Amino acid sequence: MKNIRNFTIIAHIDHGKSTLADRMLEVTHTVEKRKMKDQVLDSMDLERERGITIKMQPVSMQHDGYLLNLIDTPGHIDFSYEVSRALKAVEGSVLLVDATQGVQAQTMSVLEMARSFGHEIIPVVNKVDSPYARVSEVKEEVAKLLECSEDEILETSGKTGDGVKELLDRVIEKIPAPQENSDEKFKSLVFDFEYSNHQGMIVYIRTISGSVKKRDNLVFKIANKKFVANDIGIFTPEPKSVSELKEGEIGYIVTGIKEAGVASVGDTITDENNTDKAFAGYEKPAPVVWASIYPESQDDFDELKRALLKLELTDSSLTFEEESSGILGRGFRCGFLGMLHLEIATERLRREFNLSIIVTIPTITDRK
Repeated sequence: MKNIRNFTIIAHIDHGKSTLADRMLEVTHTVEKRKMKDQVLDSMDLERERGITIKMQPVSMQHDGYLLNLIDTPGHIDFSYEVSRALKAVEGSVLLVDATQGVQAQTMSVLEMARSFGHEIIPVVNKVDSPYARVSEVKEEVAKLLECSEDEILETSGKTGDGVKELLDRVIEKIPAPQENSDEKFKSLVFDFEYSNHQGMIVYIRTISGSVKKRDNLVFKIANKKFVANDIGIFTPEPKSVSELKEGEIGYIVTGIKEAGVASVGDTITDENNTDKAFAGYEKPAPVVWASIYPESQDDFDELKRALLKLELTDSSLTFEEESSGILGRGFRCGFLGMLHLEIATERLRREFNLSIIVTIPTITDRK
């Protein structure tokens, strides 16, 4: 436990978070140089094309005898729900600020979120190699924001790798190890999940107490659904099976469950005989943008419904309900966290499910 560090990188969109994560994977030899590619932790084609992170991705790295668990998170405000889930599963955050742009609105909002979880914050100014870098000015901005000394702010370049080893050393030095739990019973917090046609629901967990092994009998506390752990593992960043996930570690459990509505972010997975209550979970995010989606051909209505249900399995912030229009026929009224979220979801329906769809003009509700 004392050699584990769980952390995330928080930043405004396009401040170099994914590139910096790439350099961390290189410095720690987690990914061989010959297998290295840009945006290693961004697995969707859409993420690579747009150069943005949409889905959070965990990875485990070894550095100087320590296990470093990084959760790479999205930077765009539409995906702040993803960020909040990651923050709950770690003890500290690297606050990354672009040396050419300085502190942005999103920098402050994600910082407040991290502080609300009691995180240790490590300030970093990135892209210091850029000819447009304003390093001293931006360090001054960050120092004011965090009320810290400029000497505490690290300088890095995701492009050249400068300062990355020093940053990893600072993570080990500043971010606390997970708190030891006197409870020996296995309890874990679900912070994300994905769906596989072959393996069913794969949940991403932070182990809070005890340990879990393959073939253990487990239960989702909130959903009250029992299952057997078909496999467990860590992210390297590819999924890698391990014999056991111990207290303080981050990894995944293959549940074999193929029905919708069982896995939910914030649920507690524990031993099936454990009578303890579930952890306090996450709030479901409220949609901000609404738009209706109809199939171009009404023959594809059932296909669209199946596609939305599958999308919901990996994007729990998407909401939808059936509706009908005199002109367009049957379709779905869908809720999204913002315009980018709407754009990404509809693009995924077209690409991943090969659907021809009509999307109505979106309407916006005020954020509360």
